[in-house]
Amino acid sequence: MAAWARWCLDHRWAVVLLWVAALFGTVAASVTAGSAYSNVFKIPGTESSTAYERLQKAFPDAAGDVDNVVWQTERGTVHDPAVRDRMTALLADIARMPDVGRVVGPYEPDGAEQVGADGRIAFAQVTFVKQQFELDTENLKHLIERAEQARAPGLRVELGGPAIEAAQEPPAGLAEAVGIVAAGIILFLAFGSLFAMLLPLVSGVFAVGTGISAVVLLSHVTDIPETATLLGSLIGLGVGIDYALFIVTRHRNGLKAGLSPKEAAVRALDTSGRAVVFAGGTVCVALLALFTVDITLFDGIAISTTLVVVLSVLASATLLPALLGLLGLRALSRRERRALAATSTAGAPREAEAGRAALRWAGLVQRRPRLLGLVALVVMAALSVPALSLRLGTNDQGNQPTSQTVRQAYDLLAKGFGPGFNGPLLMVAELDGAQDRQALDTLITEIRRTPGVVRVVEAPVPADARGLAAATRVVQVVPATSPQAEATDKLIDTLRDKTVPAAAKGSTLKVHIGGETALQKDFAAVVGDRMPGFIALIVGLGALLMLVAFRSLLVPLTAALMNLIAACASFGLLVAIFQWGWGMDLLGLGKEGPIISFLPVIMLPLLFGLSMDYQVFLVSRMHEEWLHTGDNARAVRVGQAGTGRVINSAALIMIFVFGSFILSGDRGGMMAGLGLAGAVALDAFILRMLLVPAMMHVLGRANWWLPAWLDKVLPHLAVDPPDRPAGGTPGTAEDTAEKVLTPSR
Repeated sequence: MAAWARWCLDHRWAVVLLWVAALFGTVAASVTAGSAYSNVFKIPGTESSTAYERLQKAFPDAAGDVDNVVWQTERGTVHDPAVRDRMTALLADIARMPDVGRVVGPYEPDGAEQVGADGRIAFAQVTFVKQQFELDTENLKHLIERAEQARAPGLRVELGGPAIEAAQEPPAGLAEAVGIVAAGIILFLAFGSLFAMLLPLVSGVFAVGTGISAVVLLSHVTDIPETATLLGSLIGLGVGIDYALFIVTRHRNGLKAGLSPKEAAVRALDTSGRAVVFAGGTVCVALLALFTVDITLFDGIAISTTLVVVLSVLASATLLPALLGLLGLRALSRRERRALAATSTAGAPREAEAGRAALRWAGLVQRRPRLLGLVALVVMAALSVPALSLRLGTNDQGNQPTSQTVRQAYDLLAKGFGPGFNGPLLMVAELDGAQDRQALDTLITEIRRTPGVVRVVEAPVPADARGLAAATRVVQVVPATSPQAEATDKLIDTLRDKTVPAAAKGSTLKVHIGGETALQKDFAAVVGDRMPGFIALIVGLGALLMLVAFRSLLVPLTAALMNLIAACASFGLLVAIFQWGWGMDLLGLGKEGPIISFLPVIMLPLLFGLSMDYQVFLVSRMHEEWLHTGDNARAVRVGQAGTGRVINSAALIMIFVFGSFILSGDRGGMMAGLGLAGAVALDAFILRMLLVPAMMHVLGRANWWLPAWLDKVLPHLAVDPPDRPAGGTPGTAEDTAEKVLTPSR
């Protein structure tokens, strides 16, 4: 790392210009090419995916999103002339708008059943020619404005559907901007220097900007879901700014110790830079483990997030030292530069002292490790209890805040047509002759008599249907309960396991039950089945890397245990807030519901990777001290005190960056942001600053034990800087603080 740092410092202008070219080049290319996201949620081998594929092959023209215009009249019915004329004019205008393929309203024969039982609620279906992420947002906003103009006293008009929901999300980049501003404030308070504050921000923005633009370009050659850019910026900003923070902090300490800017930067890269590279590697390994889940959605997310993390590490190891070289002593505040000049004239400067509060806390943990460790464990266990009630499922527009038109439309449809109307099941039948047709008729009759079903309608076959389309029938089944209800899941199981097999017995009829509700149920089931192996893989890989890096058996085992504890507590918070509804009204997060099925698989590698980051930075400092002194108590105390402030600052940055994603408008982004923010807070302030050092004090010298035969077999991975003379370098921050706070012996 030292040679690499010197090269970047010697060629700093070239490095900066290369990064500028990379950022602006990828941004320009992505703007020119546009995106080609593929939101593929199907899982090969499941019944709902088979139904989806059959529909796609039989009716390829029905590929666009379908949204709804819903209206309710307070007096009379929707067939009153004034209401009819007003809504007919609206639907005619919508039909002429760009990207609208077809509009079917209740005032024409095909839409006769689109009026509620009381005649006061009706809806029209708007079928677009494209998927929602391909539609022009400005056209959608114009559609929304036209619908709002149709409102009148006594007449409510609301809009629902994925395209409308996407059009009303906050502007892209709002959450990231808020997170960057919050990070800047924390950095300024930590450093007291404008230039030092800007360094991590510039490094993080260059890495994330280049990475997200590259992800947009990659969407043209592989399946990348739209949510990948949100998650990429979420994790990229967090780790990018934090990695730079660790290096800049070490650089500033070197400057305060009297090193030249170049020497300080080289030492920072050769110490904290090593830990950054290793920590980034653990995050990437955890993210790449998503490929083992074998779901296309996760493959795209793994590619995008890993790319952004790699660029964050690369920016910290190249762009950052170049910027440090350009700034020189201006990485310190004016007050710090004046103090440095004064101490230089009086004698050799020392490194900045570790905080007195940090050392006192580290000393307290050393004196009461069992008691404080038990308190921390009880707190984390209590926060983990709600995770026992974790239920995976889907969130829809019924979970949005009541102020949004998509939620109003959802509620109106549920009121007029029943809770299950917002998540109908689709039976896709493959017919081969009259016997199969008879079996399908029998099946439809049986389903109408099935408890929990309120409506069964067979879709008409197009007059010009040929081949696969002519042999395919689609039957819509409307449950009595909402898409998120457990009763709906049980109904799907009943239809698949009992009703369909009984009706199809003796025929060649094949029936696949699909639709969005069934698809999400299958998705959650597959994720749940593959979760244990996935968790074992990422925990095992992380522990193996720690074993190689720190040459210890207990350090990686402790890290794995801490990661699992942090994950349980994080999901406990998510369940309490999003599933049980605690504080949702206060936070403006809408209505409670199950945890989105794909969220655990996405969050866990991020959470384990971030937890491993803090473990690496904390233990690497302890390990460095252990190698130089052989004193476990001192190593743990010094490592905790020496890294406490920077870890806490880094954690605060991540908490604000992740928490800002509440503003993203995306339900998955909100859950991931709050879950990761809570996990980082618990991990940094309770686990790394209390439970981990307490356990290491209790374990003593056993922390660093490794069988000799295993030490010979394992490869060597240098996380610690090159050895310095045993006993440490006089005048380090920890030695200075020890002399101040420790009584004479």
